[in-house]
Amino acid sequence: MKKILLFVLLICGSFSCKAQNTDTDTPVTIKETFFNPLGDGADPWVIKVGDKYYTCRSTGRSLVVTESRFLSKVEKTAVVWSAPNNGWCAYNVWAPELHFLDGKWYIYFAASPIDGSPFIHQRSGVVECDTPLGQYKDKGVLYTGDDDNQDFNTNIWAIDVNVFELRGKRYAVWSGWEKQEITDQTAQHTYIAEMLSPTKLGKRSLISVAEESWELGEAFGLQEGQETLFNNDGDLFVVYSTRGSWTKYYRLGYLKLKKGADPLLESSWTKSKNQVFEGNATVYGVGHASFTVSPDGKENWIYYHTKKQPTDGWDRDVRLQPFTFDGNGNPYFGEPVKVGELKPPSGEIDIDKK
Repeated sequence: MKKILLFVLLICGSFSCKAQNTDTDTPVTIKETFFNPLGDGADPWVIKVGDKYYTCRSTGRSLVVTESRFLSKVEKTAVVWSAPNNGWCAYNVWAPELHFLDGKWYIYFAASPIDGSPFIHQRSGVVECDTPLGQYKDKGVLYTGDDDNQDFNTNIWAIDVNVFELRGKRYAVWSGWEKQEITDQTAQHTYIAEMLSPTKLGKRSLISVAEESWELGEAFGLQEGQETLFNNDGDLFVVYSTRGSWTKYYRLGYLKLKKGADPLLESSWTKSKNQVFEGNATVYGVGHASFTVSPDGKENWIYYHTKKQPTDGWDRDVRLQPFTFDGNGNPYFGEPVKVGELKPPSGEIDIDKK
């Protein structure tokens, strides 16, 4: 659960809509390393469209998008949306994700009409623009409840919507509650739905709950920060964060879709036998990752956040490191990198020299 808001390394580009606060003069210097952590922040999101990387973040009540030819550094930045003074998305703007769908740009995020805690009013929604760095328009709340008629009075708490395509269909996966509650100390499960359009979901299906010993430890079971990842053979993983986001025990696990199976069925998924990425003696509370490839497509990279201190809280920073797939095609993330210099993604130095 996100009780503080998200700061990430960001990267996005201009096409048409007029952007605000766009910095196009950031100097780019050739370096053979980059420094981890990249900066303060949480819930990092990155997507590669063409030869550009885009990221987005929340700065409290605004959304920021960036664009760059590089994965490890930013070239352009723009504030693309600011929360209204009232309405479903006035406060608690959490975990935005930028996607390019059907020729338009969409940012999915969670927000609330009421400021502060308890965080029981979070709903997921979407804003839209013709260009990545333009001014986005609110397209409203997504229905993430169980009513066949999608009566929004019966909508249910939902955060961390991630969008993906599989076998010609588009789906959304997210973290949600079984039913609406009066406390934010409520178990968060993994739900999925087929998308009827970029702004409308079909009926949700429960596909996983936190029930293994490595997922538990706090007062309630959490699965959140769901992100999809494909290997070279087309196998689909839903990588999620578990344990308390405010603790040093925050970590990653995953669900793997069985070959050819229906992703809407809980029985179609198998869970990792243990956590697949966790902190160590010097890196604390790793979680809410997203994934991309290097500029030349030869390496896989993971963005993720870590806690700055081992004590409970949400003071976090963002890191970037390569990962691989093992002999069974499963993601292998290794150990989280310590503070310091790291070799940049393959192909970046060549871009620098052009």
